[in-house]
Amino acid sequence: MLKQDYYNNFFDIGQQKINFSFYELGLPDDDPVYTLKKVMEELDFSGLLACYSDKGRTGYNPIMLYAVVTYANMRGVRAVDRIVDLCRRDLAFIWLTKGQKPHRDAFYDFKGKKLTGEILDELNHQFMRRLQKEGLITLKELYIDGTKIEANANRYTFVWRGSINYHLAGLLDTIDALYTKYNAFLYENEYGPKYDLGEARMFMIEGMEKVRKVIEENRRRKLTKHKKISNNTLIEIDHCSPLEILKLQKNLVEIAKGEGILLVSGKGKHKSELQKLYEELEECGRRLMEYKECFEIMGKDRNSYSKTDLEATFMRMKEDHMLNGQLKPAYNVQIAVENYFIVHSYVSSDRTDYNTLIPVLEKHQRAFGDTLEAVTADSGYCSEKNLMYLEKNGIRSYIKLQDHEKRKTRAYKDEIGKYYNMTYAVFEDEHYYICHDGRELRHIRTESREQAGYTQTLEVYECTDCSGCEHKAKCLYKYDAEKKPDRSKVMKINERWEKLKEESNANIQSETGILKRQTRSIQTEGHFGDIKENEDFRRFNYRSAEKVYKEFMLYAIGRNIMKYHRFIHHEIEKYEGKKEQKAA
Repeated sequence: MLKQDYYNNFFDIGQQKINFSFYELGLPDDDPVYTLKKVMEELDFSGLLACYSDKGRTGYNPIMLYAVVTYANMRGVRAVDRIVDLCRRDLAFIWLTKGQKPHRDAFYDFKGKKLTGEILDELNHQFMRRLQKEGLITLKELYIDGTKIEANANRYTFVWRGSINYHLAGLLDTIDALYTKYNAFLYENEYGPKYDLGEARMFMIEGMEKVRKVIEENRRRKLTKHKKISNNTLIEIDHCSPLEILKLQKNLVEIAKGEGILLVSGKGKHKSELQKLYEELEECGRRLMEYKECFEIMGKDRNSYSKTDLEATFMRMKEDHMLNGQLKPAYNVQIAVENYFIVHSYVSSDRTDYNTLIPVLEKHQRAFGDTLEAVTADSGYCSEKNLMYLEKNGIRSYIKLQDHEKRKTRAYKDEIGKYYNMTYAVFEDEHYYICHDGRELRHIRTESREQAGYTQTLEVYECTDCSGCEHKAKCLYKYDAEKKPDRSKVMKINERWEKLKEESNANIQSETGILKRQTRSIQTEGHFGDIKENEDFRRFNYRSAEKVYKEFMLYAIGRNIMKYHRFIHHEIEKYEGKKEQKAA
């Protein structure tokens, strides 16, 4: 029977030494395996043990398997075959297994079926609470960053939304011609009235007109040797139904039975016009179903996926072995760090970081409650949705703006057509802007746009008369004096978004903000430097987002315990920052 206190009985005193007749072989007193023992003694493994049954044959103890896998990751070992070999040859692993020799199937079953992402999160969160009690972390601030790690998928198995859109447009033209051919076949042979079949109408797919326009534009660009534009229009696949084609096929089968027309197969046999039409419709229906499945796998948030790992997205990687900007199937891995410890990790198929911040913060809230006070991240996380979430939850934002570097330039201050270089004025509760020429831009209306998860509000300001202004060429966007000489200045300002940006910018420019940005770059990017360069973790061993997350989470837990080992042995100290240095 599996017991919760198994590990207390398992790590027997003295088991760490093996005595030979001529000398004693033992582990050094500062080996990390002792730190692992110390950590595991206070963990609650009830979630892991609940995945096992007391009935049937007793296998390897799951707590022992978890200890072995975690210690392997502490030493940078992720491959199961290597772990199996170490369990036979390495003294620390032999001590952990108590002399047992688990086979590779035991580890694969444990990592693939028993160990889940939720269990790993809970075990890591228990360890974080221990670190909080010991004063190593506070759980009140997070330093967040991400990197792309290559998926375990073949590099040239890509499926692109633009390519599917292009081929789907040609397929719909073929289907449209078949509908015309089908109607003509019924009309010429008078099968319509005889079998009570009406005229068939081609189904419509929303978004195809935009796709066709892009295709035509790219054909023109090819002739002029210009760069092609992307063809990533979202198609309404609900109306892309092969069932409509199947109905025509059933009608043809009904006609064949009524007229005694045989559907033949094999060489040397003549096919009737009806059978040829039936097979053409069948081929188009098969292709339409394939395209529909591709769209469903891809979803609305991605424009590509790999055939050998459907959840991996093709991304531009820093490791470009062919030096041609080649895309590779990869996952976007996020870590939230405090004092060198990985508090949370998150694996996404999204190519950008915009949509990864909120899931990490929600994870923190579920695990530790409303303890978070500040978040520090780079400009890849700066979006209106993210800053609104931080403001709503009372979390201080230290997120660098996307135009952080541009704001330092003279060109930024010389853009006279931008609202931030105009004078802001208020008169009788009405606010307005005064342009470079001294003219007033008054508020005329408010516009709204629906975005993913929130509503974006834009305030529109307009100058009633810009005639005679000498600065129109610099102030108005793409101003053409010949075509529109009377054009006036109109500005659309998202005032809520601008206010949030200015608050975040003020935070990162403060002394505290500069220190936090230094800490983020050292701690998060330091982790990725170790992961990719020192330990050569550049490619996952498993496929699918769930298995990839478990692989990285096991690795993160191993790193956390190794960091803890270095802290208690005073090999590293808490980073307090160097205030005399400037952050970028």
